[in-house]
Amino acid sequence: MDQGDHDRPALLLLPGLLCDHASWAPVLPWLAPHARCHVPDYSSEASLGAMADRVIDEAPERFALAGHSMGGRVALEVLRRAPGRVLRLALLDTGYRSRPDGSAGDDERGRRLALLALARERGMRAMGREWMRAMVHPARLADTALVEAILDMIGRQTPERFAAQVDALLARPDVSALLRSIRVPTLVACGRDDAWSPLAQHEEIAALVPGSRLAVFDDCGHMAPMEQPRAVADALVAWLCSPAATSRERAWAN
Repeated sequence: MDQGDHDRPALLLLPGLLCDHASWAPVLPWLAPHARCHVPDYSSEASLGAMADRVIDEAPERFALAGHSMGGRVALEVLRRAPGRVLRLALLDTGYRSRPDGSAGDDERGRRLALLALARERGMRAMGREWMRAMVHPARLADTALVEAILDMIGRQTPERFAAQVDALLARPDVSALLRSIRVPTLVACGRDDAWSPLAQHEEIAALVPGSRLAVFDDCGHMAPMEQPRAVADALVAWLCSPAATSRERAWAN
């Protein structure tokens, strides 16, 4: 280990639905001088709790934690289970409510299962092309490098893993009370044009977390770390370098 490693905090970067290390890779060059980064792999787990347990089992004693999309949900489950080990928290393009009751919840389930059926019938990459229409800023759908990176990432997964992750998300808990209890420096961030996890939802999350900071990435959809890596990195570096909480409330002042 380099001597400088002792001065950099451990940072766990949690990927979202059907994502892996590639979802965070574009951000890593800017984060490396400030943190020892690791992207856990919990893609084979079938519940948010099991994903969180996998992260905790492989984590160092203390760490900063950033989660994107489903990874934000996993990050909150990590915080619930091991609050004393999490130094900082960043939640990107994610949500906090459980699946709604009634027709709205049925509609969500139907949309997710339709994509799963497509994956089983035509393959993961074919499903990914359909999935991306709501996940990437419309202007970036013509960006071949970005599109192929996302499709390659999705193609490394399987319909079986997709089904397990869909089940995990459909069974997600409401975490409003957990958000109100957070007392570590917290960043809430999203693409301004995120159609799946909209800005208004992140404004609600930021309002629930004491002292949190909200960052918004322009010209960006749901896949913020891949669409706007420099803007995401700048927000994360500012979060990593912000003063640690010292007051009784430990709120991070904006």
